[in-house]
Amino acid sequence: MLEKLAKQTAIYGISTILGRFLSYLLTPFYTRIFGVESYGVITDVYALIPFALVTLTLGMESAYFRFAAKAEAAGGDVEGAKRRLFSTMWGITSLASLLFFAVVTLFREEVSVLMGEVYAANPAYVVIVAAIVMFDVMGCIPFSRLREQGRALRFVTLKLLNIILQVGLAVLFWAVGLFDTPFGVGWAFVANLLASIITSTIVMAMGGTLPRIRWSMLAILFAYSLPLLLSSIAGTAGEFIDRQLIKYLVPEGAMAQLGIYGAITKIAVVMTLFTQMYRLAAEPFFLANYRKEEFVEMNAAALKYYMIASMLIFLGIALYRDLFALIVGTEFRQGIYILPVVLGANILSGVWLNLSFWYKREEKTRYALWVTLSGLAASIIAGCILIPRAGYYGAAWSRFIAEVVMVAVSLTMNRICYPTPYDFRRIGEYVAVGVAIFLLAEALPMQNAIVQYTLSTLLFVTYAVYVVRREKIDVHGLLRSVLKRR
Repeated sequence: MLEKLAKQTAIYGISTILGRFLSYLLTPFYTRIFGVESYGVITDVYALIPFALVTLTLGMESAYFRFAAKAEAAGGDVEGAKRRLFSTMWGITSLASLLFFAVVTLFREEVSVLMGEVYAANPAYVVIVAAIVMFDVMGCIPFSRLREQGRALRFVTLKLLNIILQVGLAVLFWAVGLFDTPFGVGWAFVANLLASIITSTIVMAMGGTLPRIRWSMLAILFAYSLPLLLSSIAGTAGEFIDRQLIKYLVPEGAMAQLGIYGAITKIAVVMTLFTQMYRLAAEPFFLANYRKEEFVEMNAAALKYYMIASMLIFLGIALYRDLFALIVGTEFRQGIYILPVVLGANILSGVWLNLSFWYKREEKTRYALWVTLSGLAASIIAGCILIPRAGYYGAAWSRFIAEVVMVAVSLTMNRICYPTPYDFRRIGEYVAVGVAIFLLAEALPMQNAIVQYTLSTLLFVTYAVYVVRREKIDVHGLLRSVLKRR
């Protein structure tokens, strides 16, 4: 079964890596044509967009996977049941996005003032971003259906098309000099909007079903999705609150610090990619109708192998962070020392994701709210203490602390409500050895770059060989399973 999860992770992973690579080309691009303050606007907006998306999708993504699996288990007219489920979910999320766009457009002046001086001077930024959110939300459930149907090729093709369009339009706008106009970074949002319109329109046209809200069905759906929605809102707020606290709590140069922080967190792209592709594959995988014994066994093993892969990625970036710093413009590299902390926070977000599958499976999604609220509270408390004193360095640590708290709460609930035999002794061993290798590399005096990178490579290879032999992993067999065609 885990071979299937590895294969699905690889399918989504290849496309996600390629897509994010193209998307992250915008990071070195934008950090070289915009200053730290202008890039701070981009960081701010792209921290807020996920919050709006999570809120307006109403927790329906996970609900769709769960109720589609239940329709298959129930038998009968499975296709008809799935079609009614899809049209209702698509209808309610589309309605929510249209209302959101209408309200933001109507009150754009007031919203712009609340967001800060830059937006008050350019209310069109707010309207464009609201339109991006609207189209992305309208395409969300159709994209989820492609995942549920296993139509990975169509899914990844459209996602790649969106990114290629966005990058291509951004380069075009720069080439014709639009970024030098008074509208400035607003053209980056225009590029995103055009890409979202095209790809969302295509995926919606593939549905073959019109959105139609069946209000009687919504009560059942919301009973499942509402706790997930509240949890996702709290969780996403926890992910962007550090950026908002920088904007409002740093005494001087807040937008510049926000720009540096945003650029450095983008460097952690590989870890972000891995967590994202794992989520894309694992969510429908673990929410299928497995027996409890199978689920518990697979979930326990999956966490261990997730941590092995995560620590390899951590070392692969942290040991070479001076090279990764070259991704961003010169002004932004001063913040590279926070990268290991950001990577650690990203690893922990994948840990509590893995710890969340049991209550999604058991339809006890109210537990998700306790996890994310605890993380949000920790992020706000730590941020209010650390950010005024340490700026973006304090923001990185506040995010790490929040992830630690969410893992601790998730694990406690798992132990009490759904005991799963996670091999924490072995997991702790891998984490301890990986961190020790990183600290050793930091402590050793480096005479020059050649010595530094040679030693870093030796340490990385040593860790990789250690975990492969410790776990007796058949690397060739795993690669054959991942690459094998269906």
